Amino acid sequence: MNAPLLAVQGLTRRFGGLVAVNAVTFDLHLGEVHAVIGTNGAGKSTLINMLSGEIEASEGRIALAGEDITTRAQSRRARDGIGRSYQRTTIFPEFTVHENCRLAAQAATPRPWAIWQASGRCAASNTAADEALRAAGLEAEAHRIAGTMSHGAKRQLEVAMCLATRPRVLLLDEPLAGMGAEETDRMLALLTRLKASHAILLVEHDMDAVFRIADRITVMVNGAVIASGHPAMIRQDPAVREAYLGDEGAH
Repeated sequence: MNAPLLAVQGLTRRFGGLVAVNAVTFDLHLGEVHAVIGTNGAGKSTLINMLSGEIEASEGRIALAGEDITTRAQSRRARDGIGRSYQRTTIFPEFTVHENCRLAAQAATPRPWAIWQASGRCAASNTAADEALRAAGLEAEAHRIAGTMSHGAKRQLEVAMCLATRPRVLLLDEPLAGMGAEETDRMLALLTRLKASHAILLVEHDMDAVFRIADRITVMVNGAVIASGHPAMIRQDPAVREAYLGDEGAH
């Protein structure tokens, strides 16, 4: 396997006496979807928040392409190639689909000196938005008002906004939440296309989808990793079946 694009070693986060994430170690590779699963309160979202720089780590190390980024600010990590989506929809509903992506691209590469140029005419931001919409399969929706889209399409737009920042690593926090079967299929097809050029961390509760899409799975319970490996191994792991999958793991 190729060298990890993102490597996490002993990552820990304490909130007073509560250990929300406890000595988590794993890595992300280009060309794979690495799913993190666990019940509510397992520490999954806190983990993503530490990786993206929203929350500081109490202990441990995060390396991007071999370079230590543990103490870097969120804005710097975004410029370095770490993009993320959130559990809740974070689009600008009154703007067009294209404008949403352009704003995301502009935020990633601000040009405070270009005071003579309207931001909407920034060639680099518009190009990045166009490329992101093509990659997400939303180019036909470019001029649609984002708030009028279906729930699944809005989630696709969030991924497109992430892509507009031209990340190498995608941190996706429950992108399938609230989706029906058809919308889930479209999102999984999108992730399959994107993994060829990205390292993807997927936090998700839809177990059927996880086992369809994931190349590797890490299971968290009470902030700690109890198992990590290929889906077939995770499905048969006794500790995982007892703590999380239940009878589902036997099928």
